Amino acid sequence: MKAFLTTSLLLAALTAIFLLCGWMINGAQGMKGALFLAIVMNFGAWWFSDKLVLMQYGAKEVDEASAPNLYRIVRELAQAGKMPMPKVYIAEQAQPNAFATGRSPSNAAVCATRGLLTLLNNDEIKGVMAHELSHVRNHDTLTMTIAATIAGALGFLTHSLIWGAMNQQNNRGQNNHGLGLWGVLLTIVVAPLAAMLVQLAISRTREYEADHDGALLCGNPLSLASALKKLHHSTRQIPMKDAERNPATAHVFIASPLMGKSVLFATHPSMDERIRRLEALASEQKYHPKNNHDVMYTSLTSRQQENSQPSASSGPWSDPVRHDQNKSDHKLGPWG
Repeated sequence: MKAFLTTSLLLAALTAIFLLCGWMINGAQGMKGALFLAIVMNFGAWWFSDKLVLMQYGAKEVDEASAPNLYRIVRELAQAGKMPMPKVYIAEQAQPNAFATGRSPSNAAVCATRGLLTLLNNDEIKGVMAHELSHVRNHDTLTMTIAATIAGALGFLTHSLIWGAMNQQNNRGQNNHGLGLWGVLLTIVVAPLAAMLVQLAISRTREYEADHDGALLCGNPLSLASALKKLHHSTRQIPMKDAERNPATAHVFIASPLMGKSVLFATHPSMDERIRRLEALASEQKYHPKNNHDVMYTSLTSRQQENSQPSASSGPWSDPVRHDQNKSDHKLGPWG
């Protein structure tokens, strides 16, 4: 329910921004054009955003015959997590990275880049895929992929409406109280800011939660921590041109694919902090890698069942995990 409400709010925000920008440029006529475009974009975002992200990075679906090691890892993790088997993709990108996408666990896909499969060992790949499957299990993927489509659509809206406004200046009498060129200038400023806000609405705690749940699922927090260390170093050395051209999709990756991104507008939390939390998790006796995987999975399942209980103070932007933790008097761990 939380994921559905979040997605609905994002789609409503997209429609409102489209209408506002349309009015600022060309009044009532601009609003009509923006409304039509918003309907098309909303429909496309809901049904096709996952496919668009996969297409953008040239991802190709693989099976057990073409990628036996990766496919086996994903299958074993899906079985351990009692999840439907997602589709598995490989993107021919040199930068090591990975992402998950899809409207729901039954329509999910996980994708690893060729660089990741070359750089990481099996345990590290397992940690990364467990992280991505946790996004799927937590229903983060729908919100993340729609947010990417929204941000990209805002950029498209800016360019298309600017050209339309330029043409309308030859017939000022038909402008129904729009702001004309002033609207164009405002749109140039408002649309990118709105796109940034939509992306920042995807809380950074999603990454922390996916790290935590992924560590429980794979059974070894240190494997995921080791993978993140390698990814953090490599993503700063190897560019991903497709992501640089369309940074709206940067937040779907396990590590930011963008080089030189400021901390203020970062789509991911600090990698050092993520690694610190995983190492602290591994140091706790009940999460030690030598412990049985079933114990760790039971802990994950119990926590998710607790989170599914409704809370009077919860909402589409609230953190149910934190609400539950605040109710207890025991000392919080690294995930508090």
